[in-house]
Amino acid sequence: MTSIIIGDIINSRKLPVKKWLLPLKQFLNNQGKSPKDWEIFRGDQFQLEVKNPEEALLIAIQIKALLKNIKLDARMSIGIGEKTYNAKKISESNGSAFVNSGDLFENLKKEKITLAIKSGNAIFDYEINLALRLALVTMDSWLPQSSEFVSVAIKNQSLSQEQIGAILNINQAAVSRRKSRSQFDLIMEFDAYYREKIKKLSL
Repeated sequence: MTSIIIGDIINSRKLPVKKWLLPLKQFLNNQGKSPKDWEIFRGDQFQLEVKNPEEALLIAIQIKALLKNIKLDARMSIGIGEKTYNAKKISESNGSAFVNSGDLFENLKKEKITLAIKSGNAIFDYEINLALRLALVTMDSWLPQSSEFVSVAIKNQSLSQEQIGAILNINQAAVSRRKSRSQFDLIMEFDAYYREKIKKLSL
């Protein structure tokens, strides 16, 4: 199995392109090589292959946090399945993971949902997306301070609140408040739940 994230930047014209394009490119570069593993196209759309589907949700959360930190957001679909054709460009590759992500992405705008997952397994998809819709109540309302904390905390999960505070140039009490406001522990519990479910997924 593999996973494909398709996304677009919501209201991308609110800010100069370089304000969001440079940090997004930097993040995607850390996930793989362009254009085989990721591409940005049509101005504000992107596609990324996450070869280990267990990592796909956390990576999508990181993209959301990155954009929320600059007062933008992304609409993203995660497709899980096979990769049956491996091209030099991800946009030319194919398989059920690509089909699942593409089909789902077309419906996101209509349903006013910013993140969803499709594997083709009806029970898995229902359970994960129900939990994800609840998580999005929090994630969609992240302010820059909360999303900045989430980005740093995900990258540095072994650090103490004092150490994270040093990175963010704030004290431990402020770190604790941001952690609470972002519902970070619940988001990470949901990610752990997703990982357990994906291990047992049969397509």
